[in-house]
Amino acid sequence: DYSCEYGSLKFYALCGVGGVLSCGLTHTAVVPLDLVKCRMQVDPQKYKSIFNGFSVTLNEDGVRGLAKGWAPTFIGYSMQGLCKFGFYEVFKILYGNMLGEENAYLWRTSLYLAASASAEFFADIALAPMEAAKVRIQTQPGYANTLREAVPKMFGEEGIWAFYKGVAPLWMR
Repeated sequence: DYSCEYGSLKFYALCGVGGVLSCGLTHTAVVPLDLVKCRMQVDPQKYKSIFNGFSVTLNEDGVRGLAKGWAPTFIGYSMQGLCKFGFYEVFKILYGNMLGEENAYLWRTSLYLAASASAEFFADIALAPMEAAKVRIQTQPGYANTLREAVPKMFGEEGIWAFYKGVAPLWMR
């Protein structure tokens, strides 16, 4: 007995919830490390190493400073996980049906790769706006301290493009 039928809307929803939990929570848990990494990439003279980066951040912003960018990280990676895990199953079934049962089995590795790449395409589109806001919050001192401050400022300065400039690098990653 299973909790739902394979390929049903409930099945896709459960896969999506699994993606929200696994991606949103784990990425949010490592925000302090990500913050220091991003700052090291943007200003290597100031943030010379991981340990130095933590020290500088703690001295300048206190413990709360290590959480900068947690909200866009949680929302963005939750959306990415929802799309990645949910759409992977959608595309796996769709492509499998297109190939037929025997060919889907024979070509299962290629089918899984194609389903994964297709899901990631949409997952990165879902992630991009929050990733853009997170990077601004974490790497541009004084720009914004919260998601509520960053989003209207970004939109006002650059329009909708501000949120999707990074989607191509996400796809390349």
